[in-house]
Amino acid sequence: MENEANISIYRAARTIKRRQNTLYNALRSIYDDSIFVGEISQLWPQLPLLANLRCGLWYSSKFHSTCYFKSTDGHTNNWSFNTSRLNLHVALLAGQKGGCIIVDSTRKGKRFPDSMSKTIPIWTCVLNRSVYKYRKKMCNGGVVLAKGNASDEHEKSTSQFTADWDCSLHLPLWVSDTEKAAIDDRVEEWIKELDASGADIASLASCLKKPLRPLWISQKTVIWLNEVPDHDSWDFTPIILVSASSQSGIIQNRTTSEFSWNYIPGAGDDEESWARGLTPNLFWKNAYDLINSGPDICNQKVADIVEKDRVYRAQRGQIAPQVILKSSKLSGNSSDLSHVEPPLSSDISDLNIDLKASDESCTISWLGSTNLAVGTSQHDMIYLVWN
Repeated sequence: MENEANISIYRAARTIKRRQNTLYNALRSIYDDSIFVGEISQLWPQLPLLANLRCGLWYSSKFHSTCYFKSTDGHTNNWSFNTSRLNLHVALLAGQKGGCIIVDSTRKGKRFPDSMSKTIPIWTCVLNRSVYKYRKKMCNGGVVLAKGNASDEHEKSTSQFTADWDCSLHLPLWVSDTEKAAIDDRVEEWIKELDASGADIASLASCLKKPLRPLWISQKTVIWLNEVPDHDSWDFTPIILVSASSQSGIIQNRTTSEFSWNYIPGAGDDEESWARGLTPNLFWKNAYDLINSGPDICNQKVADIVEKDRVYRAQRGQIAPQVILKSSKLSGNSSDLSHVEPPLSSDISDLNIDLKASDESCTISWLGSTNLAVGTSQHDMIYLVWN
């Protein structure tokens, strides 16, 4: 009886969770959080807005670019500086524009995801120290970063510039001193990994005028609008980390004049479990219609939008992979498709799919789920219709 009771409680909890985590609740939560993101981006309109993939991409329609900092690289006792995700374009962009704003979110009741609490601070520290070491090496070797021959005055300013370069590890206050010390102990190891990766530190050193430094902003951050500093006034290049969602891990009921809905913190996370094929791009193209439609018809509207987009792309071959014909039924020259016989019952099992086949002499592209394909030979364009 006890086991049955536990199962019943579990099923009830799952049912409640499913009812709360509806598609409309997720989209409405994202839309509300995007207003906050927009307000923050307007405080520093000169700074480019970046989405941390994939969750962050949901929270604005006006991203300049994207980045990929994983929370797992910042998990306690699992800290990492991953050379396969260097995100050097972010540092270069920040150097060119004087900083940048990165948007992300989390469902886990934290104020910030670990990608912002630790992964990005580790990244800024490693890059800053690498740039410092590079500049110091250039100064000691008598090499100047700027073009042309430098004067003694320039060499002196370069030396001072290097001496004032901040190489500290900057973490938020909620990270303990013990954890900070443990992370700091591994920074030199990560710098060696960065050097071994062959990353272009020279370009970064030429681009960065001030060291990178993270700043954290959430919905609980108090900002006096009449005292917002200009990003150029700081003695560092700001990487402004915006956690889009409310800190509360509890689903909150909210009501408008038309609908009642449940707010989900970090709703953009784990999109496979709720988005039903909707993408951030499709959402923002139809955001006002979806939000104003209400919870009752939201699922159907999303299904219509996704299907319409699928058909649109299929008609243009945008989602149809190219394939190389390597069928045993081909006779003579493999690029001559005049002898191709239609496969029985649309069976294309003897065709090898190759997504990188655009440079091959003989390729065809399937048009969606139809039996129509278009392709080229070495001499002519051919059209295949297999019924």
